[in-house]
Amino acid sequence: MTRTHVKTVSIATDRDKPQSKGQKVFNSLIKQIEIQRAQLAAWEAAVPPYQQKYASELLPLFETSADLQVRLVHSLDQACDQKGITKPERRKIAGLITELAGPLIAERGDAVLKTIYNKHSESDYDSEEAAALQGMKSMLEDVLDIELGDDLGPLSPADFLKRAQAQMQERQAQEDAYWQAQNERRAKRKKSAKQLASEAQQQAEEQQISQSIREVYRKLASALHPDRETDPQEHQRKTALMQRVNQAYAKNNLLKLLELQLELEHIDQTTINNISEDRLKHYNTILKDQLAELQQEIFHVEDGFRSQFGIDPFVRLAPSTLMHHLASDIAGIQHTIRALENDLRVFDDIRQFKAWLKNLRRRRAMEHYDDCPF
Repeated sequence: MTRTHVKTVSIATDRDKPQSKGQKVFNSLIKQIEIQRAQLAAWEAAVPPYQQKYASELLPLFETSADLQVRLVHSLDQACDQKGITKPERRKIAGLITELAGPLIAERGDAVLKTIYNKHSESDYDSEEAAALQGMKSMLEDVLDIELGDDLGPLSPADFLKRAQAQMQERQAQEDAYWQAQNERRAKRKKSAKQLASEAQQQAEEQQISQSIREVYRKLASALHPDRETDPQEHQRKTALMQRVNQAYAKNNLLKLLELQLELEHIDQTTINNISEDRLKHYNTILKDQLAELQQEIFHVEDGFRSQFGIDPFVRLAPSTLMHHLASDIAGIQHTIRALENDLRVFDDIRQFKAWLKNLRRRRAMEHYDDCPF
């Protein structure tokens, strides 16, 4: 589909006549909005291919890595019972098993792994989890000043956090309702002449701002109304344009409406240059709101992306670097898989295994697995 060229809206500079403050603000806001538009478009274009590659390439590698770690736990458990393994070596093996098995049990709920964990940890996985959950409960109740109840049951830490979040949202809703009621009571009180005058002025300004964008919309709607067109092709063209106009007006998107006016040659550069100061004041108010909405939309897109893929909020992200980060993650997990496969080979020979175990401390200081604790 051929994309229509978007004409740039801005007030031209004139050597003989310096721009007013309102004109400078107008041009600055337009420039900032264009930057945020490009940023949002870049995010919207970058996320789908990332999602596809993440699902098709990285997730299967994570599964492969986890499967190999499960095999490693079983191999360590079997090696621990072999003749020739010393007590210090058994202690080291037990430590490795508990480090490896704990996260795997949390992720997969593997009952056999849990048995192996309990055997080597000299503890009970379920009891440890219950104690950790109780500690989390106490901390959240103290910090957030909420009551989460005692019926924790088989909740996972993730489920528990959801319950805490629901409690916070419920309390926030109650607080919002309280303040809304307070504001409604204040609104019913008799207001001073100064308050009434201030509210009247604010309402008048809001009406003028709304009128400013409505006038742009009406001019476009009057010129484009499809029902007045008898030619089928022209009717179709105007219908598509009218849809764009309606979408822009519904979102209070002044810049898009002005761009459509330029595109359709309903206004020219001279018209833009001569926008009155009063009208500029209203336009700038609308554009500031539009800029804030774009920034908020970008924030939600990026925040949702981080949440979906578990990316640390302190890691700097940009749409242009997403695939590079993903390629790095894929290379890292591939390295992990190769290392795990090499480690599993040492269990075929007791001497190789004992040498591997002896050198493990030095290896752990030099390298680490992305999904494995050593």
